[in-house]
Amino acid sequence: MKILAIIPARYASTRFPGKPLALIGGVTMIERVYARCREVFESVYVATDDNRIYDTVAKSGGNAVMTSVDHPNGTSRVLEAMYKIEKDSSEICDVVVNIQGDEPFIEPLQLKELIGCFDTPGTMIATLAKKIDDKEELFNPNTPKVVFGTDGNALYFSRSPIPFVRDVPAEKWIEKFDFFKHIGLYGYTRDALIKINKLNPGILEIAESLEQLRWLENGIKIVVQKTVHSSFSVDIPDDIEFLKAKGLM
Repeated sequence: MKILAIIPARYASTRFPGKPLALIGGVTMIERVYARCREVFESVYVATDDNRIYDTVAKSGGNAVMTSVDHPNGTSRVLEAMYKIEKDSSEICDVVVNIQGDEPFIEPLQLKELIGCFDTPGTMIATLAKKIDDKEELFNPNTPKVVFGTDGNALYFSRSPIPFVRDVPAEKWIEKFDFFKHIGLYGYTRDALIKINKLNPGILEIAESLEQLRWLENGIKIVVQKTVHSSFSVDIPDDIEFLKAKGLM
């Protein structure tokens, strides 16, 4: 199975411009993510629309590919990068892994857990989820939640706590039910990546602002692999201070 790992990274973030080049412990965030991915994957590329990011990756010995500035989301940027990489290498991949460029401490074990999902025939898309242990995280709309069936396939993703626990005070929900947060790491078969990029946004995606709901609305199954490993994303400059407080820097 030929695996292609792609890290979409753009410079123009509204809440944190230049985020991929932010220094974390003296190393840029994008270089940290790249290094973690290289511990698992042989073929890793950063897909960017900015020469500064491209040059940073290239100077550190990494692979980068320039993509359009007009992509509506990271998934479409990953698709463009895949086509360019395949053309340059004359090799067709089987599975594409989409790694968020703002998670500098992603665990290599998480990447291995994700790829393990494709050992099961029929898997088209896979992602990860971790049990929520903190009430604040449960009710934080910036932390998407996921519920899945006994077959391990996602039933729904939401910014709200799901499910609603009837007849139990909200502050005690976490004691009565195992809630899971979605970790925004995806693996797709090549065909699945092409297919989902042809879909239009649906009403659920528009309501929740969660792209993966577009896939569920169109009947595409998403395998959810549970993980015990934490993942910390950097969305705003203050998040770097949070990482310092956690002792990760």
